[in-house]
Amino acid sequence: MIEINAMFPVMVTSELEAVKRFYETVFGFNAVFYDETFYLHLVSPNSGVQLGFLMPEHASQPAFLHPIMNPEGYVVSLEVQDAAKAYATAKELDLPIAMTLKEEIWGQIHFMVEDPAGIRLDIVQHVDLEGQ
Repeated sequence: MIEINAMFPVMVTSELEAVKRFYETVFGFNAVFYDETFYLHLVSPNSGVQLGFLMPEHASQPAFLHPIMNPEGYVVSLEVQDAAKAYATAKELDLPIAMTLKEEIWGQIHFMVEDPAGIRLDIVQHVDLEGQ
């Protein structure tokens, strides 16, 4: 068995600086590694959630990591305590809303925004369906 210590996506984008500012400003992430020619690694000090971003066409990487990733069909979910409050904040910050706030029958309230790399972020609150 291989033991896992952490899991995080690594997304290929040429917008490292814009992505860095976005996640630091909107979600409070800290850049724990940043080389604008190569890689950005972010960690949320509150939750420990990690995200990685890699520059395209970097010589140290295998060819399959050279193209910028296509954000279609890809979403990163970030769980919050209060999706309605987060949605109000996203609107105040004038973030690009990809999907408006909605409640799902399976027990989620969520909305989606788009980061500077075109990655959609599903901001999710899980609700208790026991009482329903």
